Amino acid sequence: MIPPSPISAMPDNLPDPPRRWSRRQLLIAGGGLAAAGLAGCGVGFVIGADSAREANRGSEAGGADNLLNFISRPDLHVQRVVVSTPASDPSGGHVFLTPAQGKGQFGTLIVDTSGVPVWFRPVPEPAAVATDLKVQKYQDKPVLTWWEGTIDATGGVGIGQGEFVIFDNRYREVTRIRADGVTQADQHDLKITSRGTALFWVHRPVSANLTPVGGPAAGALHDGVLQEVDIATGELVFEWKASDHVPYSESFAPLPTGDTAQLPYDFFHATSVAEDTDGNLLISARHTWTIYKIDRTAGDIIWRLGGRKSDFTLPAAAAFSWQHDARRRADGTISLFDNASGLTKEHDRSRGLILKLDEEAKTATLVREYIHPRRLSSATQGSMEERPEGRSFVGWGELPYFTEFADDGTVLFDGRLPSDSQSYRASRATWAAEPADQPAVGLRREAGKLVAYASWNGATEIETWQIRAGRQPGTLGVVAEGERTGFETALTVTNNPAYLRADAFADNGRLLGSSAIVPVRA
Repeated sequence: MIPPSPISAMPDNLPDPPRRWSRRQLLIAGGGLAAAGLAGCGVGFVIGADSAREANRGSEAGGADNLLNFISRPDLHVQRVVVSTPASDPSGGHVFLTPAQGKGQFGTLIVDTSGVPVWFRPVPEPAAVATDLKVQKYQDKPVLTWWEGTIDATGGVGIGQGEFVIFDNRYREVTRIRADGVTQADQHDLKITSRGTALFWVHRPVSANLTPVGGPAAGALHDGVLQEVDIATGELVFEWKASDHVPYSESFAPLPTGDTAQLPYDFFHATSVAEDTDGNLLISARHTWTIYKIDRTAGDIIWRLGGRKSDFTLPAAAAFSWQHDARRRADGTISLFDNASGLTKEHDRSRGLILKLDEEAKTATLVREYIHPRRLSSATQGSMEERPEGRSFVGWGELPYFTEFADDGTVLFDGRLPSDSQSYRASRATWAAEPADQPAVGLRREAGKLVAYASWNGATEIETWQIRAGRQPGTLGVVAEGERTGFETALTVTNNPAYLRADAFADNGRLLGSSAIVPVRA
């Protein structure tokens, strides 16, 4: 909310910030060869409107009304989240998003179940976007993790060059996770293990003989390279290369042609990595339509699910394509986000998918599919997350929706960013934090009265705000008090102080933090 008639200490209008994505920023500063940021054919993480987005836009429109600006934090310009189906369980956690398109700033965003921002951090330059914000554990403590960098969509594919970030629950940087070698980390996934290691992907450009698939003998390839590094030391402890184990003929991606003929062939396009219950690895390759189980020690492929060489028989209803985010669920089933659209459109809707595997009989059966009421078809990105009591939380990737489903498919919670936005994944989890910095306070004159606007970016425990004011900085008394009403709370100051500050309190009356003392300008 932005009331009228600002005092001279604040700007009259807060202009829209420039878009942070630029085709000039092919690589994050300091990153390797230009070829490392180029893509072959296919569709990955694409910054920009396309036919799929237009087809699903409906009557919703982006624009200034979908941008939140704040008196106390004029540096933040946050995309508005609209909740269409209120959460059946508001206590079930916050929603974690990474807006990366449209008006406003790109970055990492946490909202409550009403869509109100809790924490927003614009992605810092020279990075252009952030992806994959989620809660994980590191050294037995809850942390936020995400990727930030630049993503090049040359040729229609999203190849990332960046690094992963870990923040603690005071929003202090713990460390950054970087790939081993000259190629930087890809954006598609990060898994922190109980051993203090990190699993993630690198899409490495390499020379390759592509004659087996009709290409040149002196060709180039984007190899899907899985790395595991020790977070504390940066030491590489495991590496797996798709080209050593997966024939190019498994790919559904055609060779680059025409204007993109000289670009590396993205035959694999890894989209997730997860530890299986036996310690081995589950990985998803979008361009082979396959989930692979990999021996953690030897690197051998234990089995393939889906694709041209599936070890499992799948009925037509269980078949998937161009998928993301494969995981083992607590009951032993496999979940994934079935885009069903990418280089080709295999179906008119995307879905969250749960499959049951019989690893002895080598059969797969459909347990459940989750389809958005609007039958959204998302050609890029997407996620499928297990929630308590058999629930599932689906992020619809390039289409800016998130949905929580009951086990039986009932929609329990549904919302979206502006229709011109997107979030690579969406996640839901409990999160408690007290920021290391101070609350902020901004002032405006409204109808002859002084109104103080208080906020604390990232604080999750605020119940009430107090405004303390007075004629001298050392003699401040309480002049206004009220319950927190959102990211920013407005409180009217009845007297005519020279100085004031804002105090944030928890529901038990504990003082959480205080803003700086600010002078009140006439």
